[in-house]
Amino acid sequence: MNHATDRPLRQPWWRRRIWWQSGIAAGAASLGVATFILFIGSPAHSVRVSLANLTIATVEHGTFHDFMPLRAKVVALNTVYLDALEGGRVDRVLAQAGDTVTVGQPLVELSNTELELDVLDREGRLIESITQLQSYETQLEQNRVTNQKALAQIDYDIIRLRRSLSRRKPLLSQSMVPVEVTDTLQDELDHDLKVQPMQEESNRKQEELRLRQLPQIQGQIEKLQQDLKITHGKLDNLTVRAPVSGRLTAMDLKVGENRNRGDRFAEITPDTGYKLSAAVDEYYLGRVHNNQAAVVEIDGKARPLKVARVYPLVKDGAFTLDLSFEGSAPQDLLPGEALQGKLELGIDEPATILPAGAFLDGTGGDWIFVLEKSGRSALRRSIKIGRRNADQVEVLSGLNVGERAIISGYTGLEHIDRIDLTQ
Repeated sequence: MNHATDRPLRQPWWRRRIWWQSGIAAGAASLGVATFILFIGSPAHSVRVSLANLTIATVEHGTFHDFMPLRAKVVALNTVYLDALEGGRVDRVLAQAGDTVTVGQPLVELSNTELELDVLDREGRLIESITQLQSYETQLEQNRVTNQKALAQIDYDIIRLRRSLSRRKPLLSQSMVPVEVTDTLQDELDHDLKVQPMQEESNRKQEELRLRQLPQIQGQIEKLQQDLKITHGKLDNLTVRAPVSGRLTAMDLKVGENRNRGDRFAEITPDTGYKLSAAVDEYYLGRVHNNQAAVVEIDGKARPLKVARVYPLVKDGAFTLDLSFEGSAPQDLLPGEALQGKLELGIDEPATILPAGAFLDGTGGDWIFVLEKSGRSALRRSIKIGRRNADQVEVLSGLNVGERAIISGYTGLEHIDRIDLTQ
């Protein structure tokens, strides 16, 4: 082979490696740009929405009515809970929910064999302790009487011996009585005179001790008797009685079922009147306080109320308040009845206002879509709102009087900056 005639072969440009690499890189870049546009979109997000699906309102200068709507429920002013002081088997149900009961009226009868045996055992031990204390008290009294008798006997013997000696001494000088007799009488008298102060001292000390012990014994006996009464009362607790007079509510017991100590049997509503209870959105927590004025509609008439108590605990986005009637409550109120009204939060004042709408739920009043002058589109704008009620929103900044804004719901529009309006 002749190497002099050999020459290198050149590939076409489209088959060269560098061109392939450049093409792949360019394609990847194009794909990345397309993906960014597809998923990220342009900086200004927009969407087309029909006017028929939107609610549009105009910003106005008017009077802001500072109130809050109320939906209150009629509840009893006082409620007494009826719990089981002792557990047991339900033997008899003597009253049902809705009945009117009087204080002390039997409502439920229970049975508890274990409790009955325990009460009998405790009663036996308490009675035994009481008997022992009473026996000791009796013994102290007997000792007192015995000591007094002993001292009285000594006093009697002294008097008797002195009398005998005084009679025998004249006879002794005449040798009519033996000396031994008079000596014996004198010895007995001397002994009794010596023992007398000792007996008196002993009686005094024992009496002081008895007087100190008697109150203690009596106190222990009274306590044991009280314990005996309480122990026996456990059996009386098997008959559940109404603690107050009123209407029995929420009672559902069946004969034969077992209930534990502390179980709630029912509620009793005393005839002390009614109040209103309302759940209020947590937004208003800082603006509601005691004695605030309110009004409620009953039979087409406005009845004045005042806030009696505010419960600051927030649960499920709401807190609770109690309202009482100014004056006497209506007579025809029913527990659980729902009433509509409003709570005054402040005085009516001039303000820039916008009708309240569903947009507040999605924005919290931080932004809103404002229509352009042409009315063909709406742009997202930050705003600041103040007070609000069920019908109005006070605009502090971001909107001018005469501008129009979309106040309907913003579901699906959270990341949209522009709405193109279509007919």
